[in-house]
Amino acid sequence: MKTIMLVCSAGMSTSLLVSKMQKAAEAKNIAADIFAVSASEADGMLNKKNVDVLLLGPQVRYMKPQFEKKLQGMNIPVDSINMQYYGMMNGEKVLEEALKLIDNK
Repeated sequence: MKTIMLVCSAGMSTSLLVSKMQKAAEAKNIAADIFAVSASEADGMLNKKNVDVLLLGPQVRYMKPQFEKKLQGMNIPVDSINMQYYGMMNGEKVLEEALKLIDNK
């Protein structure tokens, strides 16, 4: 089971992306727990769940250095979601990016 956490400012638009990513994972027979949280909820969620990768929505990509610092030594890759994939709500491409990050950690 891969655990993919998406972080955005409020969690609204990203929830649509989560459902598209879940559909893509099901189509590829990938067991994945994919969920979105607001930036303010991210720390609490990291304490509750074993996250494999953290993806930042375009609205909060400026927080990447902050998250990298927080996650140092936890072996959790952090990256921003490709703005084009996000804008097109391309769950399949975002899922591929997340899986690549997990495989390379």
